[in-house]
Amino acid sequence: MTAHAAPVLAAEAITSAGTTQLVVAAILGIAAVILLIVLAKWHPFLALILGAGVLGIVAGAAPGATITSFKAGVGSTVGSVGLLIALGSMIGALLAESGGADGIVATIVRRVSGSALPWAMAGVAALIGLPLFFEVGVVLLVPIVLLVAQRTDVPLLKIGIPALAGLSVLHGLVPPHPGPLVAISSLNADLGLTLALGLVCAIPTVIISGPIFGNFIAKRVAVAVPAAAMTTAGATTDRSGGGPVGGRDFVDRDDLVNPGARQPDAVVDAGLPAGRRYPGFWSAVLTVLLPIVLMLLRAVAELTLAEGTVRTTLEVLGDPVVALLAGLLLAMWTLGKRAGFDRVRTSSVIGGALPPIAGILLIVAAGGGFKQVLVDAGVGDVVANAARDADISALVLGFLVAVGIRVATGSATVATITAAGIVAPLAGSLDRPEVSLLALAIGCGSLFFSHVNDAGFWLVKEYFGMTVGQTIKTWSVMETVISVVGFACVMLLDLVI
Repeated sequence: MTAHAAPVLAAEAITSAGTTQLVVAAILGIAAVILLIVLAKWHPFLALILGAGVLGIVAGAAPGATITSFKAGVGSTVGSVGLLIALGSMIGALLAESGGADGIVATIVRRVSGSALPWAMAGVAALIGLPLFFEVGVVLLVPIVLLVAQRTDVPLLKIGIPALAGLSVLHGLVPPHPGPLVAISSLNADLGLTLALGLVCAIPTVIISGPIFGNFIAKRVAVAVPAAAMTTAGATTDRSGGGPVGGRDFVDRDDLVNPGARQPDAVVDAGLPAGRRYPGFWSAVLTVLLPIVLMLLRAVAELTLAEGTVRTTLEVLGDPVVALLAGLLLAMWTLGKRAGFDRVRTSSVIGGALPPIAGILLIVAAGGGFKQVLVDAGVGDVVANAARDADISALVLGFLVAVGIRVATGSATVATITAAGIVAPLAGSLDRPEVSLLALAIGCGSLFFSHVNDAGFWLVKEYFGMTVGQTIKTWSVMETVISVVGFACVMLLDLVI
């Protein structure tokens, strides 16, 4: 059994263009994507399709060959990444809708106080950030952050920054989030090893960008707890229509206690509909960690055990699809049945997790097609040869390409997809740990300096009631710290493994 994700499709070159023409084609293709997203305000899905067309035409590829290459990349990416994103979002939906995430947050916050609160918020954000998309994690955590800041003498940013850092680091560096999965698939990296190395980098990155930076910036940027944010953050549902506000929630939360109206220092069942109760703290924690543990065990088995029944069993259980499916089946009981959901309600929550990720899946799929056209046209080989001639580290190149596209488009996913496609040929000359580190380097670059062209920037600004200037000084700088510290950790790991 291989230890890798679905390999990059091998295909004959779709053009015989020279180096200069391929470089121009790549520049114009990427420029088309950036301009359509930034200036024309097109959806990234459409921008990536047209960008792939521009790339193929300028590179001199036949239209039919370009279309075939694009469709092959879409199919490969959806098959290797889409299934994992769907399973992960289903676990996240059950965690959110059952109140399991609220229970984890409230239980931990209730047991700490004072100077330990920022560290607790960073830890709990990282924990619930494993299965949840960043936006959903923000919606769940913001009410607790605001309530704790309101009822203690701890500045809002001192506990808010650690919470945001925990969510953002996990979103950018650790599978099964879309960005890391795309990089792993494009580079044919080992998912289990990438997961293990990602967690190693995530710990110091969360500490530095969370509690340490939060303590530093809270003394320099004063942000009061916004009364309006207290109301909107706590009410994630439009009560008049029963739907999610801003499309951020998975399904209708009318039958859940409003987390913004609950005391953060106690998890109680009062106010829940008849037959409903909160899942236990440890049930929720173990459910979240099960897929991660299974994938890590697989990586350890492949590195330490000889071929045999035990290793084969761990490899099967640690396969990403099997691990996430096992986590979902466990969540259906620990977070569904034990919360009082009947089978219809559990199925509704799981099914409701899929529509919100449709846009993400389409972007990832189109990005996979764009990446495949880059590879099949030979652009990646040109970049790889230039990097070797100039003696540029593949890790540095991947990081810098991702940084440039992230700053230009505001999209971490587009940055990850494009950077992975450009440096993919370099992965063939690296050993297995270095390929995983390359995926992480690209993930770090994709988080660099979130600003006004990033939806996450405005989400944080509105929830915390900050001005644009305050958001740049806090959130944008925090994202940059995450990117730089994470990449530094990647480079240090490259020296020792």
